[in-house]
Formats: sequence, structure tokens, C-alpha cells
Amino acid sequence: MRTARFTLDPAFTVGAVNPRLFGSFVEHLGRCVYTGIFEPGHPTADAEGLRQDVLELVRELGVTAVRYPGGNFVSGYKWEDSVGPVEDRPRRLDLAWRSTETNRFGLSEYIAFLKKIGPWAEPMMAVNLGTRGVAEALELQEYANHPAGTALSDLRAEHGDKDPFGIRLWCLGNEMDGPWQTGHKTAEEYGRVAAETARAMRQIDPDVELVACGSSSQAMDTFAAWEATVLQETYDLVDHISLHAYYEPLDGDVDSFLASAVDMESFIENVVATCDHVGARLKSKKKINLSFDEWNVWYMAKTHAEVSALDWPEAPRLLEDNYSVMDAVVFGSLLIALLRHADRVTVACLAQLVNVIAPIMTEPGGPAWRQTTFFPFSQASKYGRGEVLEVRVDSPTYETAKYGEADLLHATAVRAEDGSVTVFAVNRSRTETLPLEVALGGLGVRELVEHSALADADPDARNTLAEPERVAPHAVDGTALDGGRLTAALEPLSWNVIRLR
Repeated sequence: MRTARFTLDPAFTVGAVNPRLFGSFVEHLGRCVYTGIFEPGHPTADAEGLRQDVLELVRELGVTAVRYPGGNFVSGYKWEDSVGPVEDRPRRLDLAWRSTETNRFGLSEYIAFLKKIGPWAEPMMAVNLGTRGVAEALELQEYANHPAGTALSDLRAEHGDKDPFGIRLWCLGNEMDGPWQTGHKTAEEYGRVAAETARAMRQIDPDVELVACGSSSQAMDTFAAWEATVLQETYDLVDHISLHAYYEPLDGDVDSFLASAVDMESFIENVVATCDHVGARLKSKKKINLSFDEWNVWYMAKTHAEVSALDWPEAPRLLEDNYSVMDAVVFGSLLIALLRHADRVTVACLAQLVNVIAPIMTEPGGPAWRQTTFFPFSQASKYGRGEVLEVRVDSPTYETAKYGEADLLHATAVRAEDGSVTVFAVNRSRTETLPLEVALGGLGVRELVEHSALADADPDARNTLAEPERVAPHAVDGTALDGGRLTAALEPLSWNVIRLR
């Protein structure tokens, strides 16, 4: 196969990586919370009911901002139900997922969970703009963030949390463009309530960071027009607009699935163009950044039937996709797409964290383990900090039904503060090794630290309860750094991490 090539030069950069790019998402959906992160009585549970085995894996994963409590769940959420003595909290029907919510895990428990992850774990709180509005958002903000001396801040202290939660990053609703959303609105309706909520929240704290709802998919009929209308109302009041995207192989079209990041990059670039067009029309020098606060591989085709069959159970097994090596390679490619746009994508949340389309799986009363998708995320979070270098590949291509001609190589590179460089690369070919050559002009790297790959002779190989360590990255031999030239051979259908210093 023809060699794929690109050049790295410190003079040509994309932008600095915001740590929030490695965020995740905890929704009251299925077993993400209950028997996921929270299981009183589990052998590893602490005094607050948090599973220590899960916390260890979350720390290893390298998650930063954690979006909560939804997702579709938030559009029926009454935050008051989730605070105060657990025995007094009401049980509610959750319309989004046809489940019963017990509220045993709520706002205080969420903040405690973040603190136990580590100081880098930041809250990202969503407010309900589906069935509720401005008043309830302000009450939640006062309860969570005001120091003391008001009814709601004093109530927080009475509930055992004297110190404010300090939530800086807020989502103004969720997927309000979607007809499936409880309280679905038109762009005009949502833009108005989002602007009113943003304006009022800034009266309490001018420095809050706010995310307006963008399109929940580039495939939405209202895409781009939705963003333009919403931003016309909110441009000077918000900091980010959201994007959501999920990918799966449809009708056996694996070639298009492997090129899913082509769609993701197009989505990002189209939203940036829309934001900048609105800014130009408003004659504003401000730039709206992007919050890609839901993304993943998700086998959605089976989800509707799963949810429709439910009869209001507690924490049912929902969306528990078991990921293959092929899924992990696509997943890694989506991470590359986010990094390649780090100048404008300043928040991103992998949906979700545990059990629900997640990198971490658990069994009630039993073990927790890493899915195949765990590894690309943990490696990217660990080594993808610094400045993203511009990568323009010269690569062999292949044809896809959905995206036309696509490169077999998808790659990016990040230069850390200490001058070390990490190349992240995916070979989309299912059958052939892809030779790679990288010119390292002016970077000053002299040593190959490691080349690891996630690949397998069986692209359907998975980690399961029975075989939790079946798949893991392995060392690659033969990669060389000679002067200013890196050479490597990328295995078929592989996620690759090449570290240089």
C-alpha cells in the first residue's frame, strides 16, 4: 500500500487543548447512576454508597468535566426532588426513559462524586427548560452557588453542604430541537427562553459560563437554521453552543461507519461557520465556542424497542452496548476529530460514563471492567494535553457510500509543554497495514518513547464480564525515529498512539 505522510511543524498549530475536551456525562438513565457509580451495599462502596472500583477506573480514564443530570432526563427534572434527606425524596416517573426515578442519588451526591474523582473533575450542570423555566433555574443556581444568607443557600447548609458547590458551567436545557424532548420548542421559542434564563443567571453571577442548545444532530431538518435563530437571540449572553452526534454501522455499511469522523468534522465546521456568520451579522467581535457535550458510538436502532417495552422499572438495563475493537477504532477517530478542532471545541462530553453506552461496565454486587473504548479515551486524556499541531495528511483513500472518498489515515498530534509530541492515528483499512511517514520539522524530538496500538485479528473482539481483559493496547515493534523522520506501520483497523520526546 502507498505510504501515508504528513509534516509536523511547531509554527503551524490549531490551538491549545482545553482540559474540558475530556469530559463525560452522567444521566439518570438505565444503570449509569444506580449500580453504576452508586451502589450502597456493594463490597467496594464507601460510606456514601459510591463504588470505589468504579471511581478508580474513572480516575484512570482521565475524565474532567462531568455533565449532569441529562440528557433527555433533565427536561422533566425537578431539582428540589434531589436534595435534602434521602428518605424524604419523592419517587417520580421519568418520561424520557419510561423508568421510575427514586432520587436516592441527587445534587449533593453528584458533587461528592466529583470531589472523590479529584480536583480536576468539574461540574457541568443542566437546567430544565423543557417543563420548567427561568424561575427554577435561578432557584437551582442560588441553592448550588450562593454562599449563605438566603432561604435557598441556607437550605443547602441545612442539608449538610455548608460550602457552595461553585458550579461555573451550565447547560440551558437539552436537545430542545428534538420532537422526542419533553417540552420540545421551536427555535424561536427556545431562543427566547434561553436568552431570558441566561440574562437572569448572569444577574446572580456575571461570570457563569453558559451553553445554548444547538442541533442534536446534523441530520435534523432544522440544522443550521436552528443555530442561527437561537444565536440571534442569545449571542451576547452565552459562551458555547452544543453539538450531539452518535454513530453506528447501518445496513451493514461498515466502510461508512469507519469514516464517521468525516461527518463529525463536517458538523463542527458547519456549526463554526454558522456561529461566525451570526457574529458577523451582529457586528460582534465575540466568538462562540462549541460544546460537543454528547458523542459516542451508539447502536441506536435497538434502543426504541428497549424503551417502549418498559413499564416504569427502577434502573433497568438500557443502552448497555458492548463495544468491539472496530467500535473502539471509530471511537478513537472521533477523539481525533475533536482534537483537530481544539481551537473552537472547548468542551466535549463522552456519553456516558458507566454502563450506558459507556467505557466502564459493572455488575450489581460484582466487578467493574474496561470496555474497548476505555483505552483510546484514557490515552488521549493522558497524552493529548498541550498544543494541537496542524496535520494535513497525504493518504491513500477508499470509497464510502455515505461520505464519498475518505482517507485511510486519520491523524492528529499534540505537543506538550515539555516539548514531547504524541501522534494519534487511525488506520481505517480493514485488511491492509498502512505505512506511515511523518516529517518532524523543527520539533526537536530525538527519542521514540513508545508506539502502542489497539487492534486485533478479530475486529469483533470485546471485553466482557467473562473475559474482561480480552482486548487491550499492545506495543508495536519496528517504529523508528531517524533524524527528523518518523516511520511506522499501522496495523489494519487500528488506533495508534506514538509518543516522542
